[in-house]
Amino acid sequence: MDSLITLESFVRSAQSASFSAAARRLGLTPAAVSQNVARLEARLGVRLFQRSTRGLTLTEPGERFLREVSGGLDTLQAAMANVTLAAERPSGVLKVSMAVVFGLGYLLPMMQEFLERYPDIVPDWHFDNRPVDLINEGFDAAIGGGFDLPSGLAARELSRVHVIPVASPSYLARITPPREPADLQHHEGILLRSPQTGRIRSWPLRNRAGEQVAIDMRPRMIVNDPEAVCHGAVLGLGIAFVGMMYAVPHLRSGALVRLLPDWYADIGPVSLYYAGHRQLSAKTRVFVDYIVSEFKRQDLARMFDASGAAASRAR
Repeated sequence: MDSLITLESFVRSAQSASFSAAARRLGLTPAAVSQNVARLEARLGVRLFQRSTRGLTLTEPGERFLREVSGGLDTLQAAMANVTLAAERPSGVLKVSMAVVFGLGYLLPMMQEFLERYPDIVPDWHFDNRPVDLINEGFDAAIGGGFDLPSGLAARELSRVHVIPVASPSYLARITPPREPADLQHHEGILLRSPQTGRIRSWPLRNRAGEQVAIDMRPRMIVNDPEAVCHGAVLGLGIAFVGMMYAVPHLRSGALVRLLPDWYADIGPVSLYYAGHRQLSAKTRVFVDYIVSEFKRQDLARMFDASGAAASRAR
């Protein structure tokens, strides 16, 4: 880059026959332009200008050098301008990982306006219920929870992940509904086995008063996918602990009923992860900004909140 500035100082000085005029064009001081030309002359071992109080005159070697480099300089500057423009225009394949139901239910519906706004972006979405390695697997972004955050990655929290106990009306018709958390241990549960650890997930429930209690249900069946847990509850197979983002549509339709409405488990945030370096690509930057903005506009964080009034409206 220093060589390019030095070369441009020579060409613009030759075109205007003045260090001062070249300096105004380049946004430099006349002294800086003069020094750049002097360094170029020293590197080439020839004098390019005759200097006088009336201005600059090219020497014979200077005239020959100007003819040879002018076209190349213009070509190089055009190439640099084009690549900068391309980097600033959101375009290209955008590789993003997200959980299946979360992506289908909430993110895909956001995409029509996004694609209309950024027609040169091609989403390459991977629906997967696992934390991916953004860097080594070549993802531009990922949405989910439970990600490690090594150096070089940034995260924008979108909402908290609240889990609630639910059951179908048909299942509740066959049992005495639980009145307090301790009653759950007497009921059949659809339990989740963690795909990462292989352990059965347990859910320490809390309420708005700050009380907390650990819950263990009798296993009626065990699955390793959170959507399968939710679907099993809808089918009346037992009581299940289901994340609000999965439960909301079924609570609204009446397919599921929330049990112990004052109690829930907070298992951390769902966040948007991406490379945090300054040279973040335009396509990733606009995607991050758009998703964060849509979560706020649609008030999704409050919709997924099981602790207050928003949860009551979802029931």
